[in-house]
Amino acid sequence: MKGILGRKVGMTQVFTKDGKLIPVTVVSVEPNVVMQIKTTEKDGYNAIQLGVEDKKEKNSSRASVGHAKKANTLPKRFLKEMRDMEGTYQVGDTISADLFTVGDIVDVTGTSKGKGFTGVIKRHGQSRGPETHGSNYHRRPGSMGTMLPKRVLKGKRLSGHMGVDTVTVQNLEIIEVNTDENYILVSGNVPGAKNSFVLIKSAIKNTRKKNPKEIISYVEETVDEVVEEESTPAESIEETVEVSEEPSTEETQDYSSESTEE
Repeated sequence: MKGILGRKVGMTQVFTKDGKLIPVTVVSVEPNVVMQIKTTEKDGYNAIQLGVEDKKEKNSSRASVGHAKKANTLPKRFLKEMRDMEGTYQVGDTISADLFTVGDIVDVTGTSKGKGFTGVIKRHGQSRGPETHGSNYHRRPGSMGTMLPKRVLKGKRLSGHMGVDTVTVQNLEIIEVNTDENYILVSGNVPGAKNSFVLIKSAIKNTRKKNPKEIISYVEETVDEVVEEESTPAESIEETVEVSEEPSTEETQDYSSESTEE
């Protein structure tokens, strides 16, 4: 199992060398710090705790400050445990975006967008009632149940708060890993709003073979580079001017002979 914490930036699209367009989500991945290591002997299971994004000590509790000092770092805003993590780590180690490679299949977990208090049509996709012929039943929920219980049964789909749930999108593909700018491109969309934290980990139900995509990279040329390529060197220009201004000796001899004959 491999995993890393990141922040969702937004969505874009890339093109592969065979002409295929792939919608991707940009996930900014700053170095994750190993805050704690749990073992079977002491805690009953093997796991490491990752932390990302520094937080000021004055805005942190004493417990979080003391916990961070054990890893020789500042308190972190987002903490997450990863069980059965591949490799050996020590408290204070950092994990960067190169943990994953292009073509890996991953699951991305995040918190879905909050929609507020919504009705049964938007929240559960129920059908609406008739709009005409004197009907007053338009967007309300259906029957509350049978008569005998004389109460609403548990699990009845009603209006309520929608969103802000932990959602996992499975079997997404890593399209690009950039360690210089600390970001990962993941195929498709991932849950959560922009600038929200997400967890990228190895896929649990992966049945696909690894097939890395070769994407087209664009190199931006500056105006100075284009001008230098198109312009000719100054030395060559001076040489051509000098050669064109000086007449040849043969032409001068012909002119002198013509003048004497006349």
